[in-house]
Order: sequence, then C-alpha cells, then structure tokens
Amino acid sequence: MKKNVAILYGGDSSEKIISERSSLTVEQHLSKEKYSAYRVSVNGSAWNVDIAGGRCVPVNRDDFSFVLDGKKTVFDCAFIIIHGTPGENGILQAYFDLTGVPYTTCDAFVSALTFNKYACKCYLRSLGIDMADDVLLKRTDVFDRNAIEEKIAYPMFVKPNAGGSSFGVTKVRSAAGLDEAVETARREDCDVIVESFVGGTELSHGIYSTDKRTLEFPVTMIVSQNGFFDYEAKYEGKSEEITPAPIPEELSNRVKSLTKTIAKRLGCRGLVRVDYIYSADKLYFLEINTIPGMCEASIVPQQILHAGLSISQVLDWLIEDLTDN
Repeated sequence: MKKNVAILYGGDSSEKIISERSSLTVEQHLSKEKYSAYRVSVNGSAWNVDIAGGRCVPVNRDDFSFVLDGKKTVFDCAFIIIHGTPGENGILQAYFDLTGVPYTTCDAFVSALTFNKYACKCYLRSLGIDMADDVLLKRTDVFDRNAIEEKIAYPMFVKPNAGGSSFGVTKVRSAAGLDEAVETARREDCDVIVESFVGGTELSHGIYSTDKRTLEFPVTMIVSQNGFFDYEAKYEGKSEEITPAPIPEELSNRVKSLTKTIAKRLGCRGLVRVDYIYSADKLYFLEINTIPGMCEASIVPQQILHAGLSISQVLDWLIEDLTDN
C-alpha cells in the first residue's frame, strides 16, 4: 500500500517562495510507485492540500487528514520543506511530536537551537569551533552604534538572528550604513546579530545522517558576484557554485569531518548543510541549514548528483529512515 506523504511548504517568512520551489522538486522526485504525495500549503493557521485543477481543501489538524469528494485521507508522514518559520524553527516538529506523526527533519529542540544563529554559535563555540566575533541585539536593546563598533570592526555583517536565504542580510562597510542595516534585519526578525567580516573562500557541505546510514556529499565552493552569498547569488544566478570544490583533498576531508562533528554534536538527523569560510588555514563556521533548499539549482541537490546518487533515492531514504515505524 502506498504511503500518504504530505509535502509541507510555504510558511510565514520571506523564504516561502523558495519553499514552494523546493516542494515542487520534492514532489517531482518522490517515487510514484511507493508514495501518494500531496503538497500542503501552510500559511499561518490556513493549511490546505493542493488539488489538481487549482482546487484546495483544508487540512484537519486534529488527526492530520483531509476530505476530498467524501473520501477521507489520513497522512502517514510529513515531508517538511518549509524554510524559516514554522518549519525550520521547531514549531511544526513540536506539533507532529504531539500528534504522533513522523516527519523528515531534525527534532523540535534541534530545529529551534540551530535556527537561532546566536544560540547555535554559542554552543558550537564552546566546543572550540572557529567562528566570527558577534554581537546580539535583542528586541529590547537600545541600538548603540558605539558599543557595536568597540567590538566589531568594519566591514561587518548585519543579519536577522533567526532566518535564512540571506533575506535581511547586509554587508556594512562604514558607519553610514549600520542604522539602515539593523532596520533591514529587524524587518525579518526582532533580534539582530552583528558579525565581524572574515575574508576567505566560502565552502558549503551537505550531509545525510540517520541511525541507519550516513552520507557525506562533495564540498561546494561558492564564488559570488555580489561580494557575499546573498539572495541574488543564491537564487538568481549571481554566483558560481563549483561542485566538487577545487580545493586540496586534505581541506575537503577537514570540511567533511567538521560537518560530521557539528551534525553529531547538535543531534541533527536527515539532510543538513553547513556553510564555512576558509581563511588563514582555519574553517570558520557560518551557519547550519536543517532544511536546505531542494530546488534543482540548490546546493544540496547538486552535491547529491555529484556523489553519483539520485535525488529520488535520497528522498526515499529520508522517508524510510525517519518515518517508518
């Protein structure tokens, strides 16, 4: 019997458009023989199943089901592909934990921890992992440019503390741009993190890890036309992503080993991607993505293909390893 899979996409952040693209890729590559896949749009409290012909029907969240033409379908598992809230910060995971529905991502605690950039960095810094210096501006903090400049030199990055896809991220080169950068970041999240600039080579590495298997994909080098890996660079062709990265094998092995360590110490499961800056023979941790983009042009799908695997196979493993009872 086919398993009913809900592909949850959308969400309540600026990343919803990326999530929608990722959901289409997942739907395309899921086995039609093994799964009955349904794309489920999540927008606040409105959860709707997309039906052919432009129709949609609401999801009953009491038992995670829907009714179409008098027939009730109960979902067997949730394939969460929402980047940002509520998919990447643990909210959906907590709901599914309460309802007993298996899902394809890290658990609620790990998702919440890794989505909070500052908290995640504090934990990993305690393990001796290199990373840029930072300052956290909480929503209740009075913005004090002088206090920031005492700790962080220009150029610096200003980012939403919780968020992804480089929305709200600004590279600030002088004091003239700092106020606007903080306001831009706060449109995405009320808490803002200011980080020192580390010049070097940007590397990204995906890993698949469950109790049943671990796969280390090739490393990708990112060369952005915009000075850093912003939204245009990620999704609008303003970067060159080279997989496998043209780096020495020793460095590639260091990246893979560090990604494996980070994923294990954080308690990650499924597909995750870790981004680094390589500078002065050090690997600086940038961030971890526990629901990486799955568009055809996204980094992890590229790495999967260069590893000699198919996207369909990896998606199949995700469901088998994480949702089969």
